[in-house]
Amino acid sequence: MKKIAYIAVLSLLAACGGKSKDPKTELADLKKQQAELAQKIAKIEAENPSADSAKVTEVRVNEIKTGQFTNYVQIQGRIDAQDNVTAFPQAQGTITNIYVKAGQRVSKGQILAQLDNAVLKQQIAQGEAQLDLQRTVFQRQKNLWDQKIGTEIQYLQAKTNLEAGQKQLAAVKQQADMYTIKSPINGTVDQMDLKLGQAAAPGQTGIRIVNADALKVKADVPESNSGSISQGAKVTVVVPDAKDSVNTTLTFAAKVIDPNSRSFAVEVKLPQRKTLRPNMTAILKIANYTNNNAIIIPVKAVQRSENGDFVFINNNGVAKKVNVKVGATYAGQSEILSGLKAGDSLVTDGATDVEDGDKIKVLAAN
Repeated sequence: MKKIAYIAVLSLLAACGGKSKDPKTELADLKKQQAELAQKIAKIEAENPSADSAKVTEVRVNEIKTGQFTNYVQIQGRIDAQDNVTAFPQAQGTITNIYVKAGQRVSKGQILAQLDNAVLKQQIAQGEAQLDLQRTVFQRQKNLWDQKIGTEIQYLQAKTNLEAGQKQLAAVKQQADMYTIKSPINGTVDQMDLKLGQAAAPGQTGIRIVNADALKVKADVPESNSGSISQGAKVTVVVPDAKDSVNTTLTFAAKVIDPNSRSFAVEVKLPQRKTLRPNMTAILKIANYTNNNAIIIPVKAVQRSENGDFVFINNNGVAKKVNVKVGATYAGQSEILSGLKAGDSLVTDGATDVEDGDKIKVLAAN
């Protein structure tokens, strides 16, 4: 810069050393030459910046504040009904009546289908007739015994016959009840494949009942998280297909690690939602670490070197390099364990373009 100015002065002196001119004309010529030299000087400076000129980099900064930092473990699970059962008959027989259809709401204990139990019905009718006779005999024998007529043995025999008849009839009715298919829960008939005249057998032919009002998410968590995840942990359930999410807590966490998958089962009960259905895919974001007074900065502000992680802060218009210790990182945010404090002006955008000691110009926030 000094060399260029010196050349400019010599040029002006050389111009003045010529033939004497009219003062006004000479002044106009000098001003013209001065303007031309200024343009040349500016062009040379732009193309050849001097070594002693300060570098100024435009950056954006954020003031560091403390806040809550939570780290999450993200896993995939599926929605299941808490009550999802198949109602089976308890005896083998032919289906004679079907009282419900798929999609119908049913209540616990409601008869869904009837199997052929005609033989047992006849036995029930015979048992009721026999029981009526035994009841009459007992009542008459009791009346006589109350009047001190007859023997105690006769009274006790009539009473025993009545009680035996009642138990026998109850057993036949219970056996006949096994020829019905009843709903074990309140819910909705989800699958009905039975037909009239079809042979049914225990454990083979049934009606599926689902209580879609009580849903849960089931998932398997890797063994490595067994020490940081337990029942009661905060969890966010995201159901992509339903475009829905729920903030709740972990309702169950297994204590045993599956030896094959090296994972443990977890469950989350869901509130009643019309958008949610069994077997939908769900994403569980389970909180496994929380710091309520953490220094949190964007991941993009952290740089790495052989000596460790570092960031730049704005120190009165000068970039200052600060070594930091990074903790957990989640969703583009990092927890800083040491090196920074609340109130520091952190360089975020443009941090990779500066070096320690560079002058910086802080741009307005977006």
